[in-house]
Amino acid sequence: MEPATRDIRSVYVHAPFCVRRCLYCDFAVTVSPQGDVDGWIHAITAELALLEGAGYSLATQLDTVYVGGGTPSLLGPTAMRRLAVILGEGRLSNEHLEWTAEANPESFTRELGAAWRTAGVNRLSLGVQSFHAPTLRWMGRLHGAEGAVRAVDQAKAVGLENVSVDLVFGLPAHLGRPWREDLERALDLDVPHVSLYGLSVEPATALGRAVAEGREPGVDEERYRDELLEAADTLTRAGYEHYEVSNFARPGYSSRHNATYWDGRPYLGLGSGAHSYVHPMRWWNERDWAAYRQHLLAGRSPEEGREHIDATTQALEATWLGLRTSAGLALDGRPEAVRELVRLWEREGLAVLEGGRVRLTAQGWLLLDRLAVELDSRGASPVASLAG
Repeated sequence: MEPATRDIRSVYVHAPFCVRRCLYCDFAVTVSPQGDVDGWIHAITAELALLEGAGYSLATQLDTVYVGGGTPSLLGPTAMRRLAVILGEGRLSNEHLEWTAEANPESFTRELGAAWRTAGVNRLSLGVQSFHAPTLRWMGRLHGAEGAVRAVDQAKAVGLENVSVDLVFGLPAHLGRPWREDLERALDLDVPHVSLYGLSVEPATALGRAVAEGREPGVDEERYRDELLEAADTLTRAGYEHYEVSNFARPGYSSRHNATYWDGRPYLGLGSGAHSYVHPMRWWNERDWAAYRQHLLAGRSPEEGREHIDATTQALEATWLGLRTSAGLALDGRPEAVRELVRLWEREGLAVLEGGRVRLTAQGWLLLDRLAVELDSRGASPVASLAG
Protein backbone atom coordinates (compact mmCIF):
# COMPACT_ATOMS: atom_id res chain seq x y z
CA MET A 1 0.00 0.00 0.00
CA GLU A 2 1.07 3.56 -0.59
CA PRO A 3 0.81 6.02 2.33
CA ALA A 4 -2.09 8.29 1.49
CA THR A 5 -3.78 10.41 4.10
CA ARG A 6 -4.22 11.14 7.77
CA ASP A 7 -7.63 12.71 7.34
CA ILE A 8 -9.88 9.64 7.08
CA ARG A 9 -12.92 10.61 9.10
CA SER A 10 -15.30 7.70 8.39
CA VAL A 11 -14.99 4.00 9.23
CA TYR A 12 -17.09 1.00 8.27
CA VAL A 13 -16.67 -2.14 10.41
CA HIS A 14 -18.13 -5.45 9.23
CA ALA A 15 -19.50 -8.06 11.64
CA PRO A 16 -20.12 -11.17 9.50
CA PHE A 17 -22.04 -13.41 11.90
CA CYS A 18 -25.62 -14.53 11.19
CA VAL A 19 -27.69 -17.28 12.79
CA ARG A 20 -28.85 -18.25 9.31
CA ARG A 21 -28.39 -16.95 5.77
CA CYS A 22 -31.53 -15.37 4.32
CA LEU A 23 -32.92 -16.73 1.06
CA TYR A 24 -31.76 -13.74 -1.01
CA CYS A 25 -28.55 -12.87 0.88
CA ASP A 26 -25.31 -12.37 -1.05
CA PHE A 27 -23.46 -10.50 1.73
CA ALA A 28 -20.17 -11.54 3.34
CA VAL A 29 -21.63 -13.56 6.22
CA THR A 30 -20.72 -16.66 8.18
CA VAL A 31 -23.44 -18.76 9.76
CA SER A 32 -22.99 -19.14 13.51
CA PRO A 33 -25.38 -19.40 16.47
CA GLN A 34 -23.53 -16.52 18.10
CA GLY A 35 -20.90 -13.98 17.20
CA ASP A 36 -17.23 -14.63 17.91
CA VAL A 37 -16.67 -11.32 19.69
CA ASP A 38 -13.13 -12.12 20.87
CA GLY A 39 -12.01 -13.27 17.43
CA TRP A 40 -13.68 -10.27 15.81
CA ILE A 41 -12.06 -7.77 18.16
CA HIS A 42 -8.64 -9.35 17.68
CA ALA A 43 -8.99 -9.29 13.88
CA ILE A 44 -10.21 -5.69 13.70
CA THR A 45 -7.37 -4.60 16.00
CA ALA A 46 -4.79 -6.34 13.81
CA GLU A 47 -6.20 -4.97 10.54
CA LEU A 48 -6.32 -1.39 11.78
CA ALA A 49 -2.71 -1.67 12.98
CA LEU A 50 -1.61 -2.89 9.54
CA LEU A 51 -3.43 -0.05 7.79
CA GLU A 52 -2.02 2.58 10.11
CA GLY A 53 1.44 1.11 9.61
CA ALA A 54 0.95 1.54 5.86
CA GLY A 55 0.09 5.23 6.30
CA TYR A 56 -3.71 5.04 6.35
CA SER A 57 -4.25 6.82 9.63
CA LEU A 58 -7.57 7.92 11.02
CA ALA A 59 -8.23 11.57 11.79
CA THR A 60 -7.96 12.74 15.39
CA GLN A 61 -11.77 12.90 15.43
CA LEU A 62 -14.14 10.79 13.38
CA ASP A 63 -17.35 12.02 11.76
CA THR A 64 -19.04 8.66 11.26
CA VAL A 65 -18.72 5.02 12.29
CA TYR A 66 -20.95 2.32 10.81
CA VAL A 67 -21.00 -1.26 12.12
CA GLY A 68 -22.79 -3.46 9.60
CA GLY A 69 -23.17 -7.10 8.79
CA GLY A 70 -24.10 -9.78 9.06
CA THR A 71 -25.75 -9.24 12.41
CA PRO A 72 -23.68 -7.03 14.76
CA SER A 73 -26.25 -7.56 17.52
CA LEU A 74 -25.04 -11.20 17.73
CA LEU A 75 -21.75 -9.91 19.17
CA GLY A 76 -23.41 -9.12 22.48
CA PRO A 77 -23.39 -6.06 24.74
CA THR A 78 -19.60 -5.65 25.16
CA ALA A 79 -18.63 -5.46 21.48
CA MET A 80 -19.22 -1.75 20.83
CA ARG A 81 -17.35 -0.70 23.98
CA ARG A 82 -14.40 -2.84 22.93
CA LEU A 83 -14.56 -1.43 19.40
CA ALA A 84 -14.47 2.11 20.84
CA VAL A 85 -11.18 1.27 22.57
CA ILE A 86 -9.72 -0.03 19.30
CA LEU A 87 -10.74 3.03 17.28
CA GLY A 88 -9.58 5.38 20.05
CA GLU A 89 -12.01 7.01 22.42
CA GLY A 90 -10.58 10.43 21.65
CA ARG A 91 -11.53 9.95 18.01
CA LEU A 92 -15.10 9.29 19.11
CA SER A 93 -15.38 12.47 21.18
CA ASN A 94 -16.73 14.56 18.29
CA GLU A 95 -20.07 15.92 19.56
CA HIS A 96 -21.47 15.52 16.06
CA LEU A 97 -20.30 11.92 15.65
CA GLU A 98 -22.82 9.61 13.97
CA TRP A 99 -22.24 6.02 15.13
CA THR A 100 -24.62 3.52 13.55
CA ALA A 101 -24.89 -0.17 14.42
CA GLU A 102 -27.11 -2.69 12.66
CA ALA A 103 -29.29 -5.20 14.47
CA ASN A 104 -31.95 -7.77 13.75
CA PRO A 105 -35.11 -7.55 15.86
CA GLU A 106 -34.76 -11.02 17.38
CA SER A 107 -31.27 -10.34 18.79
CA PHE A 108 -31.82 -6.74 19.91
CA THR A 109 -32.65 -6.44 23.59
CA ARG A 110 -32.99 -3.58 26.03
CA GLU A 111 -29.74 -4.69 27.71
CA LEU A 112 -27.89 -4.66 24.40
CA GLY A 113 -29.28 -1.24 23.44
CA ALA A 114 -28.29 0.25 26.81
CA ALA A 115 -24.74 -1.10 26.46
CA TRP A 116 -24.46 0.22 22.92
CA ARG A 117 -25.77 3.61 23.97
CA THR A 118 -23.23 3.81 26.79
CA ALA A 119 -20.43 2.86 24.38
CA GLY A 120 -21.37 5.76 22.08
CA VAL A 121 -23.71 4.24 19.49
CA ASN A 122 -26.35 6.87 18.71
CA ARG A 123 -28.06 5.44 15.62
CA LEU A 124 -29.68 2.03 15.15
CA SER A 125 -30.35 0.39 11.78
CA LEU A 126 -32.93 -2.35 12.21
CA GLY A 127 -33.41 -5.16 9.68
CA VAL A 128 -37.21 -5.33 9.63
CA GLN A 129 -37.77 -6.23 5.93
CA SER A 130 -41.51 -6.93 6.40
CA PHE A 131 -44.29 -7.22 8.97
CA HIS A 132 -45.97 -10.04 7.05
CA ALA A 133 -45.41 -13.41 8.77
CA PRO A 134 -45.50 -15.63 5.61
CA THR A 135 -43.05 -13.28 3.89
CA LEU A 136 -40.68 -13.33 6.85
CA ARG A 137 -40.72 -17.14 6.85
CA TRP A 138 -40.06 -17.23 3.09
CA MET A 139 -37.09 -14.91 3.53
CA GLY A 140 -35.68 -16.98 6.38
CA ARG A 141 -36.03 -14.17 8.90
CA LEU A 142 -36.20 -15.21 12.55
CA HIS A 143 -38.30 -12.42 14.02
CA GLY A 144 -42.08 -12.53 13.85
CA ALA A 145 -44.44 -9.86 12.63
CA GLU A 146 -44.27 -8.03 15.99
CA GLY A 147 -40.51 -8.34 16.41
CA ALA A 148 -39.78 -4.93 14.92
CA VAL A 149 -42.29 -3.23 17.21
CA ARG A 150 -40.66 -4.73 20.30
CA ALA A 151 -37.16 -3.83 19.11
CA VAL A 152 -38.04 -0.20 18.37
CA ASP A 153 -39.77 0.15 21.74
CA GLN A 154 -36.68 -1.24 23.50
CA ALA A 155 -34.38 1.08 21.57
CA LYS A 156 -36.42 4.15 22.46
CA ALA A 157 -36.60 3.06 26.11
CA VAL A 158 -32.79 3.33 26.41
CA GLY A 159 -32.49 6.60 24.50
CA LEU A 160 -31.76 5.30 21.00
CA GLU A 161 -34.28 7.52 19.25
CA ASN A 162 -32.43 7.75 15.93
CA VAL A 163 -33.70 4.50 14.40
CA SER A 164 -33.73 3.46 10.76
CA VAL A 165 -35.79 0.50 9.56
CA ASP A 166 -35.16 -1.54 6.41
CA LEU A 167 -37.94 -2.81 4.16
CA VAL A 168 -37.59 -5.06 1.10
CA PHE A 169 -39.82 -4.44 -1.93
CA GLY A 170 -40.41 -6.16 -5.25
CA LEU A 171 -41.13 -9.56 -3.67
CA PRO A 172 -42.95 -12.34 -5.58
CA ALA A 173 -46.70 -11.89 -5.87
CA HIS A 174 -47.39 -15.42 -4.64
CA LEU A 175 -46.39 -14.37 -1.10
CA GLY A 176 -49.43 -12.11 -0.83
CA ARG A 177 -47.30 -9.53 0.95
CA PRO A 178 -49.44 -6.39 1.53
CA TRP A 179 -46.93 -3.67 0.57
CA ARG A 180 -49.13 -0.72 1.49
CA GLU A 181 -49.84 -2.26 4.89
CA ASP A 182 -46.13 -2.80 5.51
CA LEU A 183 -45.49 0.86 4.73
CA GLU A 184 -48.21 1.92 7.15
CA ARG A 185 -46.80 -0.38 9.85
CA ALA A 186 -43.39 1.21 9.34
CA LEU A 187 -44.91 4.67 9.76
CA ASP A 188 -46.63 3.52 12.95
CA LEU A 189 -43.18 2.85 14.45
CA ASP A 190 -42.57 6.62 14.39
CA VAL A 191 -38.90 6.35 13.43
CA PRO A 192 -36.98 9.10 11.61
CA HIS A 193 -35.48 7.02 8.80
CA VAL A 194 -36.61 4.31 6.37
CA SER A 195 -34.38 2.45 3.89
CA LEU A 196 -35.82 0.44 1.00
CA TYR A 197 -34.08 -2.46 -0.69
CA GLY A 198 -35.36 -3.83 -3.97
CA LEU A 199 -35.21 -7.61 -4.24
CA SER A 200 -32.41 -8.82 -6.48
CA VAL A 201 -31.70 -12.37 -7.57
CA GLU A 202 -28.00 -13.20 -7.22
CA PRO A 203 -26.88 -16.50 -8.80
CA ALA A 204 -24.96 -17.78 -5.77
CA THR A 205 -27.88 -17.38 -3.35
CA ALA A 206 -30.57 -19.88 -2.44
CA LEU A 207 -33.07 -17.64 -4.23
CA GLY A 208 -30.84 -17.53 -7.31
CA ARG A 209 -30.75 -21.31 -7.45
CA ALA A 210 -34.52 -21.53 -6.95
CA VAL A 211 -35.13 -19.09 -9.82
CA ALA A 212 -32.69 -20.95 -12.08
CA GLU A 213 -34.53 -24.22 -11.35
CA GLY A 214 -37.96 -22.67 -11.93
CA ARG A 215 -39.08 -23.04 -8.31
CA GLU A 216 -39.37 -19.27 -7.84
CA PRO A 217 -40.15 -16.47 -10.30
CA GLY A 218 -37.61 -13.84 -11.22
CA VAL A 219 -38.08 -10.22 -10.22
CA ASP A 220 -41.24 -8.71 -11.71
CA GLU A 221 -39.96 -5.37 -13.03
CA GLU A 222 -43.40 -3.79 -13.16
CA ARG A 223 -44.15 -4.78 -9.57
CA TYR A 224 -40.70 -3.53 -8.54
CA ARG A 225 -41.38 -0.15 -10.18
CA ASP A 226 -44.89 0.22 -8.80
CA GLU A 227 -43.88 -0.59 -5.22
CA LEU A 228 -40.97 1.85 -5.20
CA LEU A 229 -43.18 4.63 -6.55
CA GLU A 230 -45.92 3.78 -4.04
CA ALA A 231 -43.39 3.91 -1.20
CA ALA A 232 -42.01 7.24 -2.41
CA ASP A 233 -45.52 8.72 -2.48
CA THR A 234 -46.55 7.28 0.91
CA LEU A 235 -43.39 8.28 2.76
CA THR A 236 -43.06 11.77 1.30
CA ARG A 237 -46.71 12.50 2.12
CA ALA A 238 -45.91 11.42 5.69
CA GLY A 239 -43.16 14.06 5.94
CA TYR A 240 -40.07 12.08 4.93
CA GLU A 241 -37.63 13.49 2.40
CA HIS A 242 -36.73 11.13 -0.42
CA TYR A 243 -33.13 12.19 -0.20
CA GLU A 244 -31.50 9.29 -2.04
CA VAL A 245 -32.64 6.55 -4.40
CA SER A 246 -33.77 4.19 -1.64
CA ASN A 247 -33.55 6.29 1.53
CA PHE A 248 -36.13 8.47 3.27
CA ALA A 249 -35.59 10.67 6.32
CA ARG A 250 -37.27 13.27 8.41
CA PRO A 251 -35.44 16.63 8.35
CA GLY A 252 -32.05 16.33 10.03
CA TYR A 253 -31.96 12.51 10.05
CA SER A 254 -30.38 11.57 6.72
CA SER A 255 -27.49 9.11 6.95
CA ARG A 256 -24.24 11.05 7.23
CA HIS A 257 -22.14 7.92 6.88
CA ASN A 258 -23.70 6.99 3.55
CA ALA A 259 -23.14 10.56 2.37
CA THR A 260 -19.41 9.87 2.72
CA TYR A 261 -19.73 7.26 -0.04
CA TRP A 262 -21.97 9.41 -2.22
CA ASP A 263 -19.69 12.47 -1.92
CA GLY A 264 -16.56 10.49 -2.82
CA ARG A 265 -14.81 11.16 0.50
CA PRO A 266 -12.22 8.71 1.90
CA TYR A 267 -13.20 5.94 4.31
CA LEU A 268 -11.68 2.81 5.78
CA GLY A 269 -13.50 -0.53 5.77
CA LEU A 270 -12.48 -3.04 8.44
CA GLY A 271 -13.57 -6.66 8.53
CA SER A 272 -14.24 -9.50 6.11
CA GLY A 273 -15.58 -8.28 2.77
CA ALA A 274 -15.20 -4.60 3.74
CA HIS A 275 -14.26 -2.01 1.10
CA SER A 276 -12.04 1.06 1.56
CA TYR A 277 -11.52 4.11 -0.61
CA VAL A 278 -8.75 6.69 -0.50
CA HIS A 279 -8.43 8.35 -3.88
CA PRO A 280 -7.19 7.12 -6.27
CA MET A 281 -7.31 3.61 -4.77
CA ARG A 282 -10.22 1.37 -3.81
CA TRP A 283 -9.54 -1.99 -2.16
CA TRP A 284 -11.51 -4.78 -0.52
CA ASN A 285 -10.94 -7.64 1.88
CA GLU A 286 -11.40 -11.39 1.73
CA ARG A 287 -15.12 -12.15 2.04
CA ASP A 288 -14.70 -15.42 3.90
CA TRP A 289 -14.41 -14.83 7.66
CA ALA A 290 -12.06 -17.77 8.27
CA ALA A 291 -9.72 -16.75 5.44
CA TYR A 292 -9.81 -13.10 6.49
CA ARG A 293 -8.96 -13.99 10.09
CA GLN A 294 -6.22 -16.45 9.10
CA HIS A 295 -4.41 -13.75 7.11
CA LEU A 296 -4.39 -11.48 10.16
CA LEU A 297 -3.31 -14.23 12.55
CA ALA A 298 -0.32 -14.72 10.24
CA GLY A 299 0.43 -11.00 10.23
CA ARG A 300 -0.65 -10.54 6.61
CA SER A 301 -3.02 -8.04 5.06
CA PRO A 302 -6.49 -9.53 4.40
CA GLU A 303 -6.80 -7.49 1.20
CA GLU A 304 -8.26 -9.52 -1.66
CA GLY A 305 -8.06 -6.96 -4.47
CA ARG A 306 -7.76 -3.31 -5.39
CA GLU A 307 -8.30 -0.97 -8.30
CA HIS A 308 -6.89 2.36 -9.39
CA ILE A 309 -9.62 4.89 -10.13
CA ASP A 310 -8.52 6.76 -13.25
CA ALA A 311 -9.90 10.12 -14.36
CA THR A 312 -12.51 8.58 -16.70
CA THR A 313 -13.83 6.22 -14.05
CA GLN A 314 -13.84 8.96 -11.44
CA ALA A 315 -15.90 11.23 -13.72
CA LEU A 316 -18.50 8.51 -14.37
CA GLU A 317 -18.70 7.64 -10.67
CA ALA A 318 -19.10 11.32 -9.76
CA THR A 319 -21.98 11.60 -12.23
CA TRP A 320 -23.67 8.44 -10.94
CA LEU A 321 -23.22 9.35 -7.29
CA GLY A 322 -24.42 12.90 -7.85
CA LEU A 323 -27.57 11.76 -9.59
CA ARG A 324 -28.50 9.30 -6.84
CA THR A 325 -29.22 11.98 -4.22
CA SER A 326 -31.83 14.73 -3.98
CA ALA A 327 -29.02 17.33 -4.07
CA GLY A 328 -28.53 16.36 -7.68
CA LEU A 329 -25.60 17.17 -9.93
CA ALA A 330 -24.23 20.58 -10.89
CA LEU A 331 -24.12 21.15 -14.64
CA ASP A 332 -21.67 24.07 -14.55
CA GLY A 333 -18.96 23.68 -17.16
CA ARG A 334 -20.72 20.87 -19.02
CA PRO A 335 -21.54 21.34 -22.71
CA GLU A 336 -24.93 22.41 -24.03
CA ALA A 337 -25.60 18.84 -25.15
CA VAL A 338 -25.90 17.93 -21.47
CA ARG A 339 -28.59 20.55 -20.86
CA GLU A 340 -30.45 19.40 -23.97
CA LEU A 341 -30.43 15.86 -22.61
CA VAL A 342 -31.68 17.01 -19.19
CA ARG A 343 -34.50 18.99 -20.82
CA LEU A 344 -35.49 15.79 -22.63
CA TRP A 345 -35.53 13.97 -19.26
CA GLU A 346 -37.72 16.75 -17.84
CA ARG A 347 -40.28 16.29 -20.61
CA GLU A 348 -40.35 12.56 -19.81
CA GLY A 349 -40.83 13.19 -16.07
CA LEU A 350 -37.44 11.73 -15.17
CA ALA A 351 -35.66 14.84 -13.85
CA VAL A 352 -35.95 18.44 -12.74
CA LEU A 353 -33.48 21.18 -13.68
CA GLU A 354 -33.24 23.95 -11.09
CA GLY A 355 -30.52 26.47 -10.34
CA GLY A 356 -28.04 24.82 -12.66
CA ARG A 357 -28.48 21.39 -11.02
CA VAL A 358 -30.24 18.29 -12.32
CA ARG A 359 -32.18 16.19 -9.84
CA LEU A 360 -33.83 12.91 -10.77
CA THR A 361 -37.43 12.17 -9.87
CA ALA A 362 -38.48 8.84 -8.37
CA GLN A 363 -39.22 7.64 -11.91
CA GLY A 364 -35.76 8.78 -12.98
CA TRP A 365 -34.09 6.96 -10.12
CA LEU A 366 -35.53 3.71 -11.43
CA LEU A 367 -33.34 4.33 -14.52
CA LEU A 368 -30.33 5.69 -12.63
CA ASP A 369 -27.65 3.50 -14.22
CA ARG A 370 -28.79 4.24 -17.76
CA LEU A 371 -29.22 7.97 -17.19
CA ALA A 372 -25.81 8.33 -15.54
CA VAL A 373 -24.12 6.74 -18.55
CA GLU A 374 -26.13 8.95 -20.93
CA LEU A 375 -25.20 12.12 -19.06
CA ASP A 376 -21.55 11.17 -18.74
CA SER A 377 -21.32 10.45 -22.46
CA ARG A 378 -22.78 13.86 -23.32
CA GLY A 379 -20.33 15.55 -20.98
CA ALA A 380 -17.35 13.81 -22.58
CA SER A 381 -18.53 14.33 -26.15
CA PRO A 382 -20.29 17.69 -26.61
CA VAL A 383 -21.32 16.91 -30.20
CA ALA A 384 -22.97 13.57 -29.34
CA SER A 385 -26.48 13.13 -30.75
CA LEU A 386 -29.37 12.91 -28.32
CA ALA A 387 -30.44 9.76 -30.15
CA GLY A 388 -27.07 8.10 -29.48
